[in-house]
Amino acid sequence: MTLKFFRRPLWPLIAIIAVTFAMGATGSLLTTHQLAAASRSEVKPAVTPTLDSVDLKPTTFAPVVQKVMPSVVNIFSSRKVATDTRSFERFLDDPVFQRFLGDQFRQPLIPRERQERSLGSGVIISSDGYIVTNNHVIEGGTDIKVSLNDKTEFPARVVGTDSKTDLAVLKIDKTGLAALPLSDSSKVQVGDVVLAIGNPFAVGQTVTMGIVSATGRDVGIEDYEDFIQTDAAINPGNSGGALVSADGRLIGINTAIMSRSGGNQGIGFAIPASMARNVTDQIIHSGKVSRAFLGISIQPVTSDLAKAFKLSKDEGALISDVSPGSPAERAGLKPGDVVTKVGDHAVSDARSLRLMIGDMSPGKTVQLALTRDGVERRYSVTLGEQPSGKRSSMDMRISAASSSPL
Repeated sequence: MTLKFFRRPLWPLIAIIAVTFAMGATGSLLTTHQLAAASRSEVKPAVTPTLDSVDLKPTTFAPVVQKVMPSVVNIFSSRKVATDTRSFERFLDDPVFQRFLGDQFRQPLIPRERQERSLGSGVIISSDGYIVTNNHVIEGGTDIKVSLNDKTEFPARVVGTDSKTDLAVLKIDKTGLAALPLSDSSKVQVGDVVLAIGNPFAVGQTVTMGIVSATGRDVGIEDYEDFIQTDAAINPGNSGGALVSADGRLIGINTAIMSRSGGNQGIGFAIPASMARNVTDQIIHSGKVSRAFLGISIQPVTSDLAKAFKLSKDEGALISDVSPGSPAERAGLKPGDVVTKVGDHAVSDARSLRLMIGDMSPGKTVQLALTRDGVERRYSVTLGEQPSGKRSSMDMRISAASSSPL
């Protein structure tokens, strides 16, 4: 069988193999040819991109700064201060000095005056020349000047001040100014990008950037505090300057820093624009700020106090004392009551109650919800007017160990 197989004609098989090989080779050659042609027609040489050829869209706040800068001013204040001679007089009274030099130098010393200057910033809030700044920038000043963005200077007069929030309003005789109205700061959130603008160390107008680090800060330096905290660089001279949002809205007035060196360490505070607007509006229209008065002393509700007063949670403001003849006493409020609501607004802590009442006008009647002996009660109180004068910040500080008048 095998011999017979090899003796059969082989040319048909050879022909089939040859044709198959030729077709495979031809197909391979055509494919290679086609790929080479495609490479020559579609692949382009690499081109190194240049700055002109790339569509760059960098993040910039230049348009916002250009819009806001003309509204921020520099403030220079000076006052005369008498030199204290008491330390030198004590030196003259020293027995050793008297032994060697006698009384020839022992004559009454006449106090001398020296000129004390302060530097700060301010924000134009109306086109007819009203400017908001910090009270501590102009306090006691006898000669106050305002320098605009274009370097022109104007004498300024003090319209009114509010030491309890550290705010003041100045007026210059100039119209057509670029104003930056105080906006609604209630929507400010932690993480928002902000710009601080002012005149730090008298180097000239400066812009720094940061974020809102916290809101509702109470650090115990003023009577009424609801500070916006920021890590935007704030230094001496920035006081009274603008804290603006990324879209150019005035959300705060820079007022203080927390620092061990006296310079910026990333913890700055601004008075919220909503609080500043209420204060400046009153000053502009009446020259002073009038606040409502309850006549109580309050303190925070700790977890231990919450248990003692049968509260479901440690919120609200505990009344520790009621002033005789005050609106609170006339309404029936007593020590030990825990105020939980003012109208429809919940009182989260003692600070929030202080801010709510302080933001109201004297003579207004409000509904207070409070808890007494574990039972919720409601009282109607007609608010009085808060006495003028500034108490020390230590007296006004609300802590677990002390109460604060309201």
